[in-house]
Amino acid sequence: MSNAFDKTMVGLEDAGAYMDGERDGYTVHEIEVPEPDVVAIRDKTGLSQRSFAKSIGVPLGTLKNWEQGRRRPRGPARVLLALIAKRPSIVQQELGR
Repeated sequence: MSNAFDKTMVGLEDAGAYMDGERDGYTVHEIEVPEPDVVAIRDKTGLSQRSFAKSIGVPLGTLKNWEQGRRRPRGPARVLLALIAKRPSIVQQELGR
């Protein structure tokens, strides 16, 4: 098989061993992602609700629910918002035209 395949198999075997409780020799990296203040983050960007929602790939209704406290961002959305909080122009700089 290919070198890439071999490396992938080693990685999968390592992950399986870790999941089976074999923790020696493995390093776990955990990052604490703060609870985002979505209104403040959007305000930093200077974008309207519609433009901000579009720029981060969520429906406008989802953004409104976050801003009004009916829902909270989770997972990748929370991480993305944390990045935007630190650097409001990150999406435009990295993904814009």
